[in-house]
Amino acid sequence: MKRNGILNAELSGALGTLGHTDLILVVDAGFPIPRGAHRIDLAIAENLPDLRTVIDLIANEIVVEGVVRAEDVSRNNPRLDEWLQQRFIDAEFSSRTHSEVLGELAGQAKVIVRTGAFEPWGNIGLYCGVDVPRWFGGDGVVAPDYYASKL
Repeated sequence: MKRNGILNAELSGALGTLGHTDLILVVDAGFPIPRGAHRIDLAIAENLPDLRTVIDLIANEIVVEGVVRAEDVSRNNPRLDEWLQQRFIDAEFSSRTHSEVLGELAGQAKVIVRTGAFEPWGNIGLYCGVDVPRWFGGDGVVAPDYYASKL
C-alpha cells in the first residue's frame, strides 16, 4: 500500500506519464471536459474534493514550471489568484480568456482532473517543468540562460 501522496490509482498513474511542457488541467465541477480528453473525475459532492487540495497534492508530485488561468481569476476571484501566486512562487504565470481555457487549452491538456469545486473560474492549468538543479547541476554541465537563475 502506498504510504502517502496521491492514493487515487488513475491520477497517480497519469502524473507518471507527464513530461516537460505537458499540461494538466485541474478544473471545477462544471467544466465542459472534451469528449476525447483523458478525464480523471474526482468529484464526489459540492467542494469534495476542493480545488486547492487537489492542486496542492498534484504540485507535491510534479515540477510546475508554469501556471495558466482565465483572465477573470485575478479580478473576479482574487483569493484564488493570491493562493496560486503564493503556492507557485517560482512558476511563470499566464492568462487566457475564459473561452480559450474552456476550448483551446482543454484540447491541449494531456490530463484533465475534475474536482468537486464550486468556485468561479476554478480551472487551472499546470505546465510541467524539470527539476533544474538535478538536470543541470552536474559537473561540466552548462545550464541554458533561462534556467541559470534556478540553480
